[in-house]
Amino acid sequence: MLFKPVAVDLCCRVAMVTHMELIGSSYKGDTKNGRMDGKGDYTFPTKSKYVGEMKDGTFHGKGVLHFTNGSKYEATWENGIAKQGSFTFADGLQYQERDWDYCDGYDRRFYSERCNGLRPAEPLLQLIIMTCVREDFRAKQNNCFVHTGESQLTDLHPPLVIPDGCYDCGDGFYDPNTRVVNSYTGRFLRNADDSEHEWIVRTCRKSLDEVPGVDPKKSVATRPEEASDVN
Repeated sequence: MLFKPVAVDLCCRVAMVTHMELIGSSYKGDTKNGRMDGKGDYTFPTKSKYVGEMKDGTFHGKGVLHFTNGSKYEATWENGIAKQGSFTFADGLQYQERDWDYCDGYDRRFYSERCNGLRPAEPLLQLIIMTCVREDFRAKQNNCFVHTGESQLTDLHPPLVIPDGCYDCGDGFYDPNTRVVNSYTGRFLRNADDSEHEWIVRTCRKSLDEVPGVDPKKSVATRPEEASDVN
């Protein structure tokens, strides 16, 4: 009779591990009655990881969700639901619901540029910049930000090379033909639905430096016969 609780707990642990193996997740940490309880690390099939407190098989207490792209969500959890938390991007930028001034209409710098400054411009760009210095005061009067260096294409410099025909959607590369998002290392992340597909194609950076949301067939720059009609 003394060994019955131990046997039951062991059976519950085996069942929990078997279930996790089937769905591709894993857990390392404290357990109670075969369920996650105490402190531990839970890894999702996507390789995102929760590190923190558990209770009765759910996230409960203080814990952090670490995403594969380097971002994280720190929160206080109650029965698996985040009650209060904060999201931090991979580069250290913390999201704010109020007074959000990052990448707005007045300042388009990436967070790394705000922290480290713009990279020095190439000699040719330096000449162009010098000719625009006289406009600096006028721009400041209009609350605009004037670049005095070379802007980056992405927050990461140098930017990642995007595979042909694909898009960089922030946490991986998206192939519009297969509608699959793979991580930057080539691991499958998800299938994109119609809404995400439309958003990626419209806004994200594509290979070969194509401008998102612009149809080359309708671009004046690529239609000389139409450009010639403009006076």
